[in-house]
Amino acid sequence: MDKKLEEIIVNSFFTKRLKNRIMFELSSTKKRKNAIGRLCHNYRTTLREEYMIEIPKPNSCPIDIGRLLKKHGADDSCYAISWDTKIDGKILPLLDALEAAVGMGMPSILYSITNQVAYFEAEQETLPSPRFILKRTY
Repeated sequence: MDKKLEEIIVNSFFTKRLKNRIMFELSSTKKRKNAIGRLCHNYRTTLREEYMIEIPKPNSCPIDIGRLLKKHGADDSCYAISWDTKIDGKILPLLDALEAAVGMGMPSILYSITNQVAYFEAEQETLPSPRFILKRTY
């Protein structure tokens, strides 16, 4: 886990009232899933909606999502906060992370390290899972 990167992600995209709690939960091995679980059904009150850009359907192809992220400034690598323990807390090639996260059915944030842009997929309630680009504009 990279606390510094996670702090950047939380400060960039999470609502102010939850930032401290999310950071506490992410830094605890026992509570980490609680923080990620907040992105299941409550993502619209956990993340700042003004930075969420819904990815139009069909949106289940990792390659297409990767291209879209690149258009928004993403690099070739990303940091993952994910329900999937194989990618959670790791820096990975963007396409590899997308292939693991897209369609998994549980939440993931894949953060482009050098730019303020990320991919977010919520828990699957209906097909497909809600998918967004998270992007700060300064």
